[in-house]
Amino acid sequence: MAGKNIKRSFLFKLIVALNIGAAVLLVVSHFSSYVNPAVFWSASLVALTYPVLLLVNVLFVLYWLLIKSRALFISLFAVLVGFDNLRTQIQFNLAQPEVPAQAQKTRVLSFNARLFDLYNWTGNPLTREKIFKMVQDEAPDIVCFQEFYTSAKKGRNNLDTLVQLQPAKNQHVAYTETLRGTDHWGIATFSKYPIVGRGNILFNEITNNICIFTDLRIGQDTVRVYNVHFQSNRFKREDYEFLGNPNAKPTNDEKIMASRNILKRLQVGAVKRAQQVQVVAEHIKKSPYPVIVCGDFNDPPASFTYNTISKGLQDAFLQSGWGLGNTFNGLFSVLRIDYILHDRRLVGSGYRTIRQNLSDHYPIVTDLWMKKPRK
Repeated sequence: MAGKNIKRSFLFKLIVALNIGAAVLLVVSHFSSYVNPAVFWSASLVALTYPVLLLVNVLFVLYWLLIKSRALFISLFAVLVGFDNLRTQIQFNLAQPEVPAQAQKTRVLSFNARLFDLYNWTGNPLTREKIFKMVQDEAPDIVCFQEFYTSAKKGRNNLDTLVQLQPAKNQHVAYTETLRGTDHWGIATFSKYPIVGRGNILFNEITNNICIFTDLRIGQDTVRVYNVHFQSNRFKREDYEFLGNPNAKPTNDEKIMASRNILKRLQVGAVKRAQQVQVVAEHIKKSPYPVIVCGDFNDPPASFTYNTISKGLQDAFLQSGWGLGNTFNGLFSVLRIDYILHDRRLVGSGYRTIRQNLSDHYPIVTDLWMKKPRK
């Protein structure tokens, strides 16, 4: 009997220790959004694992409830400390915000189009046409594309096709790379409203990432739309194969090398995003107009990137979204890395994630109304 008690005591202590470790990591992920990766980049790595850490801690709470142990407060505390972080991942808005009477509705769609499946990543030759059909069906007034591609070649002129098939015909396009004088890669904003101003925010480094801002005349108001694509982690095919292929059997040396490469890419990506987001956030602060920010941030809500750029703005998902907010359609499919943020002078309603297999990102859409000042 004594031996069983000793074993049971040891097992209990082991589970408590594991629980404390998981809870500490979850708390670290909550506070990682306040830590610049240039100072301590490992915090951003913990933030990427937030959904997994949350699930593990919830399972610990359920386990302690089942055996009626007060140890449940370990994980319960860790979850509740980051309640605001939890809200950025999961939303249950039972009622939509009240929209201003007689205000004009503006539908905004943001989408990392992955070059309109130029290299047939989806394995479906009809994906390009499906993207156009999705845009037609949504009929947005403003469309922001990241990883935009167009060409003068027949069947690849996405710019002209988009202008022809949907009402947002005014365009602001910035190319980060052009080959042969005919093929262009970059970022694009389309608008049904007149464009009265525009500009590019360049990041002072060799990168295909960029931010553009477009001033639109909407009724009697002018609104500035930021379309941004922050630094990606630039994983290579072999990195995805190492992470996602359960049948692969690499040697220990190969595992060490692959892990080092992945960690290095995560570090470089996090530090570059931190530099880029501070430039964009400062620009937003100086905007003379209400702003809408659309983009692929390549970072989850529990990140320095999101915390920096979202200050003073509304997150459309938080305001009117429902369920799990994940937007990445890839290996880490629980991540929310695409966003529509907007000025508090705008009211958002009907936020949705369009779960179609068109890219490694899902399109997101919301309706916005301008609040009228009280007389």
